[in-house]
Amino acid sequence: MSSNRPIKVIAVTGGKGGVGKTNMSVNLSIALAEMQRRVILMDADLGLANVDVLLGLQAKHTLADVLDGSMSLREVMLNGPGGIKIVPASSGVQQMTQLSPQEHASLINAFSEVSDQLDILMIDTAAGISDTVISFVQAAQEAIIVVCDEPSSITDAYALIKLLNAEHGVFRFRVIANMTRSTQEGINLFNKLNSVCDRFLDASLQYLGHVPFDENVRKAVQKRQPLMTFAPRSKAALSIRAMAQKIDQWPVQTTARGHLEFFLERLLQSASVSGY
Repeated sequence: MSSNRPIKVIAVTGGKGGVGKTNMSVNLSIALAEMQRRVILMDADLGLANVDVLLGLQAKHTLADVLDGSMSLREVMLNGPGGIKIVPASSGVQQMTQLSPQEHASLINAFSEVSDQLDILMIDTAAGISDTVISFVQAAQEAIIVVCDEPSSITDAYALIKLLNAEHGVFRFRVIANMTRSTQEGINLFNKLNSVCDRFLDASLQYLGHVPFDENVRKAVQKRQPLMTFAPRSKAALSIRAMAQKIDQWPVQTTARGHLEFFLERLLQSASVSGY
């Protein structure tokens, strides 16, 4: 696989389900595409995919078809809103949650054909702290943790960060406070998570921003449209756009870690060790 240009690989996760992780992945991807970045959104919830469902798209083919050799990655990718490309996972197919090292090698080869037409690979992970989630986040260059103001969200986010930090050597995490009632609530939420991590872990948490509670988000989901196109001037959309601008300013790593093959090889290595 030869990719001669660096690519940002960003994993969006949260520990707990229901914090708005997939919504964040989709809308951040669209906001980055608005800035003329070439974005592929990979649905990495390999057991229960939902990016295509959220957007009202129909995935006739998925990663499963790529892995069995019947389709190329380019053939299974969907054209998403705002110019993004979407790699759909296969919902409800149990074996997709237990990829063999050989299948991960196929994944590496499949991505080789699109690596030179890509600026950002955004990965929407599954909820929870399964081996699959850990592997994707560990392999990515950047980890975005989405939290909301619920005790279980804070607890689960901390458990995920602790596992990634203590056992898998991930030291930097970006945090988004979602569905906040005020700017200060978002800051307080971050401080709450940061204080416990600072006390017990060797991890650096950086506050990316907050997304205010916005009825337009629920309406967009009901319409199966992304917020960025359904209500582009809404409070939540403006917040997401501001965070996308910050993400765009993150330096692109020019070392081996900045290349797509490094991410995929780390993913393969991690999956092989964990045995999923």
